[in-house]
Amino acid sequence: MNHRRRRSLTSDEVALWAHVTRHVNPMPGQARVEPPPAPEPPVAAPTPGSAQPRQPEKPAPKSPAPALTPLAPLERRLRQRLSRGSHPIDAVIDLHGMRQAEAHDALRGFLYRAQGQGHTVVLVVTGKGGGAVDRGGLFEERGVLRRIVPHWLRLPDLRTVVVGFEEAAQHHGGTGALYIRIRRQRGGTL
Repeated sequence: MNHRRRRSLTSDEVALWAHVTRHVNPMPGQARVEPPPAPEPPVAAPTPGSAQPRQPEKPAPKSPAPALTPLAPLERRLRQRLSRGSHPIDAVIDLHGMRQAEAHDALRGFLYRAQGQGHTVVLVVTGKGGGAVDRGGLFEERGVLRRIVPHWLRLPDLRTVVVGFEEAAQHHGGTGALYIRIRRQRGGTL
C-alpha cells in the first residue's frame, strides 16, 4: 500500500478555506473544528558577505509529445495492383530539390487538392538521398525528405486527408517514393 505524506496547508489555502466556510453551520451534535495554525518557517538572518545569488528555478521537463498512432498500411490487393501497374496512380508530386519548408507546403497543398478532386491513390517522390556527403569538412545528412515525409503524413493536419501510405514499388521509385491512400471527402463543397 502506498502511503502518501500529507502536506500542510499554506497560509493562503487556510485563509481561503476560512472564507469559504465562515457561513457554514455545523450539523446538529457536531462541534466546529478549527484548523491548527500553520507553523511559520524560521527565517535565517542574513550574515554580511554570505549573500548567495538566487538560482533561477529550472522549468519542469516537458512531457514527451504524444505518440502518433500509425496509419493503416495499404490493403494487400491495392498494393499488388499498384505494383503491377493495373491500378492507376491518380496524381504524382516530385519533392526533389525542395527544402523542408517548401516540400511541406507543397505536399500539404497537393494532398488537399487530391482529396478535393476525388483521387484515391497518389505517388509522392521524395528521392532516396545518398548518405552523408562531406561538404567542406562538415557532414550533412541526405535523404531528409525521405525520412521526414512519413512523419508529416502522421501529423494531425494531414490525418484528415491520408488513410495510409507505403513504400512504392521499384519501378515507381522504390525507397524514394510513397504510395499514399487519400481519404474520401465527406459531404459536398461549401
